[in-house]
Amino acid sequence: MDLTFSPEEESFRSELRAWLGANIPAGWDGEEFATLGDEVRFLVDWQRRLASGGWVGVHWPRDYGGRGASTTENYILQEELARARAPEVIGRIGVNLVGPTLIHHGTDDQKRRYLPKILAADELWCQLFSEPNAGSDLAALRCRAERHGDHFVVTGQKVWTSYAQFADWGILLARTDPSAPNAKAISFLIVDMHSPGITIRPLRQITGSDEFNEVFLEDVRVPAQNLVGALNQGWSIAQTTLSHERGTSPRQLVVHRILLGELLALARTPGPDGRAAVADPVIRQQLAQVFIEVEMTKLHNWRTLTQLRRHGKPGPESSLVKLFWSEMSQRLHDTAMQVLGVRGQYWPGEPRATARGRWLRSYLYYRAATIFAGTSEVQRNIVAQRVLGLPR
Repeated sequence: MDLTFSPEEESFRSELRAWLGANIPAGWDGEEFATLGDEVRFLVDWQRRLASGGWVGVHWPRDYGGRGASTTENYILQEELARARAPEVIGRIGVNLVGPTLIHHGTDDQKRRYLPKILAADELWCQLFSEPNAGSDLAALRCRAERHGDHFVVTGQKVWTSYAQFADWGILLARTDPSAPNAKAISFLIVDMHSPGITIRPLRQITGSDEFNEVFLEDVRVPAQNLVGALNQGWSIAQTTLSHERGTSPRQLVVHRILLGELLALARTPGPDGRAAVADPVIRQQLAQVFIEVEMTKLHNWRTLTQLRRHGKPGPESSLVKLFWSEMSQRLHDTAMQVLGVRGQYWPGEPRATARGRWLRSYLYYRAATIFAGTSEVQRNIVAQRVLGLPR
């Protein structure tokens, strides 16, 4: 077993690290913005700067604006962006999900029209998959698309759609054959988010942000040429999208390594009573367990990375990565709240807040980790049936 990166891969890492050192916006440290719109505008500018350096969609083929980078180099890219605490790529739905899906399944016209504007965030995308009562059980979705000549008419509701209020386009799953069984009746469509009949309602989250949305579609016309793949074959195409969403999680790995380092430092710092949390033997054991689990996350990532290098696409084992890191994250944050005690309850902006209140916001955000990108229950079913071969 070789757990080292090649000289070429380390050269790629060094080039990227030097570029980030020279280009991350001065003073950036996960700053707060007055509005979500201000944050999105900042992140669009950042993605354009990244794209100008050739650091967006590096895993895309050169013919479509990428570098033709290996899966390992793309992994290194995500790892280094997180290590440098660089701002997020606002168009990550387009870059990581839409792009690979269209490259695999799209027509030549679709590739020419949509791919060039994704990398530099000239057009933003959202993912119209989940619905009320059809999030975990996505095959039970009820949004329908009826064919009328040269277009479809789409009616339904989607939910938990990130940044829909800023998106130009959306990838949508809809039922196109009401007589067929669940997964056999679904098609994959590209929807213009500025179309008449689309209503977007932001959802305020417990973190105070509202990047999630409800999306209502009422008789929305979608040109037939926006069908991706064959009619009623959307479920299999969506598996390409979802496998990329759940594949390796280098950013989450590095984010949690950084969180672990900060947590260990907090645990060694005396609290209001003059005692450090690390003096408690129970908390010491919890910290040790968190350390072990972060390292296990790295090994899970590397196993999936090996699968990608050998076969070119993530397998069902990617569900194990997603399942493990999301539950690991919640245990890490539970331990952090124990270490911080009352100090962890102050909201960002309050003078007594530890680390400007980022721990509390992070704790609240990662409560959703076992829901987004597929619930833990769904991931366990996938692992049981497709990895272990257990019966339904």
